[in-house]
Amino acid sequence: MLFNTIEFMLFFPIVTLLYYLLPHNWRWLMLLIASCVFYMWFIPKYIFILLVTIVIDYSAGLLMEKWKEEPSRRRLCLIVSIVSTCMVLFIFKYLNFCSENLVALAQKLGFNHPSHVLNIALPIGLSFHTFQSLSYVIEVYRGTQKAERHFGYYALYVMFYPQLVTGPIERPNNLLRQLHEKHSLQYNNIVNGLRLILFGLFLKMVVADNLGTMVDKVYASPHNFSRLDILLSMVLYSFQIYGDFFGYSSIALGCALVMGISLIDNFRSPYLSGSIKEFWRRWHISLSSWFRDYLYIPLGGNRVSFPRWMINTMIVFVVCGIWHGANWTFMLWGAAYGVLLIIEKIITDKTGRRLSLHIPTFILVTLLWSIFRAPTFSALKDLYSALLHGGGNEHLSADLSVWIALVMFIILDIVLRNTRFDIWCMRLKTPLRWFIYAVMIFAIIAFSSVEQYPFIYFQF
Repeated sequence: MLFNTIEFMLFFPIVTLLYYLLPHNWRWLMLLIASCVFYMWFIPKYIFILLVTIVIDYSAGLLMEKWKEEPSRRRLCLIVSIVSTCMVLFIFKYLNFCSENLVALAQKLGFNHPSHVLNIALPIGLSFHTFQSLSYVIEVYRGTQKAERHFGYYALYVMFYPQLVTGPIERPNNLLRQLHEKHSLQYNNIVNGLRLILFGLFLKMVVADNLGTMVDKVYASPHNFSRLDILLSMVLYSFQIYGDFFGYSSIALGCALVMGISLIDNFRSPYLSGSIKEFWRRWHISLSSWFRDYLYIPLGGNRVSFPRWMINTMIVFVVCGIWHGANWTFMLWGAAYGVLLIIEKIITDKTGRRLSLHIPTFILVTLLWSIFRAPTFSALKDLYSALLHGGGNEHLSADLSVWIALVMFIILDIVLRNTRFDIWCMRLKTPLRWFIYAVMIFAIIAFSSVEQYPFIYFQF
């Protein structure tokens, strides 16, 4: 189920109303059923894939706690859980990619290797709830999280509908704990949650989707456009993907907050960063912190020699790229970030200064988004070939309302910086606050894109 649909406009108030009407002991069951309905709205049979990973990781958690004094058994449980969960992800997301590349390699070497491509679709949000499950079993193994004995609560932790398909990727010590707590109806939670939902819908339906219409035209046939239009489309894509993903995260936070549940903030004005390192502290925070805690630090982090640190950094960002998709362009995108971070580290160590280069950072991020956006190397080559040679006669055009919405987004992002939209609204005078609400609601009604784009991160 998409957040920006009529179905969700009915689903959300019904679920919220039932949540507060039911006794606390029954809320988990209602939320679990609602989350199943939410997920099954896409492809119903894929709910069984989720069930498999839930059963595996739930059982692993109980066994690891049971065998506290037997390190070898606990380690075996962890390995089985991680391998099993990742294997499900591999089969649905990477198996066809690996098969196609093996066939291509065999043909180049002169072998006639048959192609085995499975006709399967990637379950929505599989990468997100895989990482959420892994964080649970790893924390139980480390002893920082008690194993959840109630199967329903654990299933709800993995399937909690607001952040089920596109995050933020939660940790058990935050979300699982809150699911057990009794939340009473509080005015501030309701109002702040609705503010976040309104803000998220504005970012998605008015900003991101309208920009997407423009960006798609250029990326579909870049040779038809001038250099300036291609450069403009690359910048617009930076704001499209930000508005799209930030919009989803804001709606997710809002839906949870109306029930008194606080999720991780996923963005903090990333385009105001003065370095690539800072950008990754502000962009998709739940993912970057996941890689930091469960891959980068276990590899040794920055407590190793510089050559080893470079290897660790490259491993983390190549894996980050692969996490985003089974495509060589994603791997290149991740590797490029690894290289940039290494260069930044060298410059910082030599100068003894912390980098604060806001415009160059935004330019680099925008250039790398073009790699992320391109479906193939061939498409990426066409984009940059057209950028170098130019000559197209078509021009990007959009209604004035689109440009006004984009400017509003940029201004809001600068104003908010380290503050969340709902908290910022609380500080405003009542007339100004309601004026902002009215403008956003009017924009959603009047200027939403005629094209209904799925959220970009659904594909991951």
